[in-house]
Amino acid sequence: MRTPVSTYRLQITEDFDLFEAARRLRYLHDLGVDWVYLSPLLAAEPGSTHGYDVVAFDHVDTSRGGTEGLGTLSAEARRLGMGVLVDIVPNHVGVASPTDEAWWWDVLQHGRESEHATAFDIEWPAGDGKLLIPVVGDGDEDAIEVVGGELRYHDLRFPLAPGTSTHEEQHYRLVNWHEADDNLNYRRFFAVNSLAAVRVEDPEVFAETHIEIRRWFEEGLVDGLRVDHPDGLRDPKRYLDDLATLTGGAYVLVEKILEPGESLSTDWATQGTTGYDALGLVDRVLTDPAGREPLDALESRLRGGPVDWAELIHGTKRDVADGILHSEVRRITREVRRMTTEASFKAVEDAIAELLACFPVYRSYLPEGLDHLEHAFDLARTHRPDLAATYDVLHPILSDGWTPPARRFQQTSGMVMAKGVEDCAFYRYSRLTSLNEVGGDPSVFSVTVDEFHAAMAERQRDWPLAMTTLSTHDTKRGEDVRARITALAEMPGVWESAIDELLALAPVPDPGFGSLLWQAILGAWPTSSDPDLRSRLHGYAEKAMREAGDRTTWTEPDEAYESAVHAAVDAAFDDDGVRRVLDRLVAAVDDAGRANALAAKLVAITMPGVPDVYQGSELWEQSLVDPDNRRFVDFDHRDAVLAGSASDDAEAKLQVTRAALTLRRDRADLFSTYAPVGVSGPAAAHVLAFDRGGAITVATRLPAGLAAAGWGDTRLDLPPGEWHDVLTGRPASAMLADLLAVHPVALLVKENA
Repeated sequence: MRTPVSTYRLQITEDFDLFEAARRLRYLHDLGVDWVYLSPLLAAEPGSTHGYDVVAFDHVDTSRGGTEGLGTLSAEARRLGMGVLVDIVPNHVGVASPTDEAWWWDVLQHGRESEHATAFDIEWPAGDGKLLIPVVGDGDEDAIEVVGGELRYHDLRFPLAPGTSTHEEQHYRLVNWHEADDNLNYRRFFAVNSLAAVRVEDPEVFAETHIEIRRWFEEGLVDGLRVDHPDGLRDPKRYLDDLATLTGGAYVLVEKILEPGESLSTDWATQGTTGYDALGLVDRVLTDPAGREPLDALESRLRGGPVDWAELIHGTKRDVADGILHSEVRRITREVRRMTTEASFKAVEDAIAELLACFPVYRSYLPEGLDHLEHAFDLARTHRPDLAATYDVLHPILSDGWTPPARRFQQTSGMVMAKGVEDCAFYRYSRLTSLNEVGGDPSVFSVTVDEFHAAMAERQRDWPLAMTTLSTHDTKRGEDVRARITALAEMPGVWESAIDELLALAPVPDPGFGSLLWQAILGAWPTSSDPDLRSRLHGYAEKAMREAGDRTTWTEPDEAYESAVHAAVDAAFDDDGVRRVLDRLVAAVDDAGRANALAAKLVAITMPGVPDVYQGSELWEQSLVDPDNRRFVDFDHRDAVLAGSASDDAEAKLQVTRAALTLRRDRADLFSTYAPVGVSGPAAAHVLAFDRGGAITVATRLPAGLAAAGWGDTRLDLPPGEWHDVLTGRPASAMLADLLAVHPVALLVKENA
């Protein structure tokens, strides 16, 4: 098995196709990157900018470069000695436009007799023998018509079954879009109606959905895979075993989110996760624990009372189970009722929803993770003791991992967690929003240096080839947005004063949400002009307040509330008083934010694991939530900065990135172990240092507090020998004041090592 030393994620689109990516590989190689890491490549919905809405499994998307494009990129990677990692999507296909997905079209046309009917997870009896398609607008049923041998609904086209001519005769029924919440009878990706799940647990379906992927490995085009959303699969372990057989045991990562204290199964055929667990640790070891109490107090004041995170997410998850994912709950209930009628449909439905709301992690993999299910039952009994008898009925059914309800419950719990927490509660909790990140628990405010060291020792022992990352296409805030927000933990008084002024000058109906909004503005605010920033912030504000869902929603927007929020965004650009407060706040956190950004970057690249650099993040990464984090990256500028023919405000970050990536690639022998490096002196708490087996990382932490008193005679316990800093080329001193005089970070190796 070939394994990467590092990766660099590229979003492959029609505007940045595989040919363009191939042209950029020389730059990535010069940056120190080992493997290029590509977003999904299989044929996707026309116009897709992300590629997760696959519509065909037998070829590379022609708009992204097609077969020739992948061949060109792979050949260039081989010439440069680089590997290729590709993101794949085994859980679902895109069905937004039925004409583009041949399997879905065939199922619509032939129903259960279709050769592809078993590829989809459809419960035909729940639709009275028909597949329900929730696309019809309120009062718009008359727009359904037969035209040219097809059923049409506005610009959507659907097939007619042979020998039929009316809607009523079809194997499907176009229904009001509201019915998706309660009556949908096909499994989806989360609550996205246009992404229909496929049953890769069926050997024939697995083979057909991996035809092109198999070719990649048979022809030596690709070296490894990133598996999207394995928690949605019926049997993730079996899928990974099948994938290992297909690829010959290639390097495979899983997009698996681990809650604090949760570990990835060592029985899975994978080298580890895509790194959200690592991201959470890096951010928290750089967060000042002293900020927790005052920021808690501020959040309570802005929200009108204390916020209990556990209760908050229980409520948002229950809302999801009763709302947009209610159809999944009802399907589990029907499967339970096929096994027993000891409890009524209504009672089982209520109990299943409560158990999903109480589930502490994304999913269990029974028999592994049975303790998580027991925790959910215990908590559910506390929340809803009136359902005790129903829980008694459900317990043996859901504890047996082979029953249909238990399997489907496991597939559903992750959906409820993702939609209730990441896509809702994260926008209702604004204490310190750098902690509101995918895979993280915002209630965990910080970790100590010793806790970080312990986690890294475990990572080096158990998962040395798992990915580490700081930014992805799914992160809610780019790494440098978070780095600047993290600085607020060191200066809560400065933040409280500023947010009070900002809310007075540009009031919003919900001050708590106002805090979340202004933290985003602070984090994204440029040190140089960004002509798109206003529209980017308006896009973020709309998504954030609608995802929060407590004042306005995507389906029922509150125009007055949204207008007030958008007015606050405009005030950041147009109101002189607001600008003065914002500029003063940016000035207060900028130095600390930069130091945090460089520390996070160096630590993420040099800690145990395979570091991934998200596209463009070798310079400042001030993106907000998608689609903002998939916008155009100026590689010409980055190439020029790397070559020294152009300048940039973030040159120090690029220098750190290149030096660390290059050392890891060229001197892998220096990164084979992990051990803390001691620090002594008055500012010892401001240092994170570790030895990877010959390469020593030194990073400043809590830089704002350090600035007040300085390093003094704080010393690094540098091992014997002559050392130098590869970032500056200077000899390394054990005195932190000298060692970190140029940058807030250092990467040390022995002379002549």
